[in-house]
Amino acid sequence: MIGIICAMQIEADGIIAKAENISVKEFAGMKFTSGKLYNKDIVIVVCGVGKVNAAMCTLGLIEKYNPDIIINSGVAGAVSPLVTIGDLVIGTKSVEHDMNTTVLGDEQGEVSFPNGKVMYFECNNRVEETLAQACKDIKDTHCEKGIIASGDIFVSDRKSRLKLNERFNALACEMEGAAIGHVCHCCKVPYGILRAISDDLDENKGMDFIKFTKLASQKTVTAIDNFVKLV
Repeated sequence: MIGIICAMQIEADGIIAKAENISVKEFAGMKFTSGKLYNKDIVIVVCGVGKVNAAMCTLGLIEKYNPDIIINSGVAGAVSPLVTIGDLVIGTKSVEHDMNTTVLGDEQGEVSFPNGKVMYFECNNRVEETLAQACKDIKDTHCEKGIIASGDIFVSDRKSRLKLNERFNALACEMEGAAIGHVCHCCKVPYGILRAISDDLDENKGMDFIKFTKLASQKTVTAIDNFVKLV
């Protein structure tokens, strides 16, 4: 089974519309829609904004559906000049940029576990490569692989974004991916991240947000659709 955690309802709806034999169950206020796509079992859920929502959603997904793979899909902001509005970023690994116990001698982003510390939650190589293949033929779309930085803050100014690039070598920032990676790491579930860039290092260049949301959802739904075909 493929688990798909979306950041936007419009994107989840786009995938659900392609699925067959759907059924819906609710857990902790989140709707989990299961069905078949290309004769493969899938479950789609919108987690809500932020790391706690994303972590809770991921654990619920794992416990109730036991997916073989989890994909996080949505929008993100650029923290590198390598990507701009409308580009797709495929995560190679993720980091919780707002995790900060540096006063105790840790590096920023390090998460402490009973058996050690982890800074980067590695995305599954097979998932990463299949997502790249799924994205390569999407019209007028540039795709990059790289590090995703997640935190419970909407990072808007250029200076703060550049710091994320300098500190973590990240391509994009958002608010859920690393929390999903954190739970998948603990539960030993392969995961991947797919993000459409919604704003660049400067501003969103006047692009209407609603218009972009539709554009982003079309691109990510196409990529997820292709991914399910390929996996």
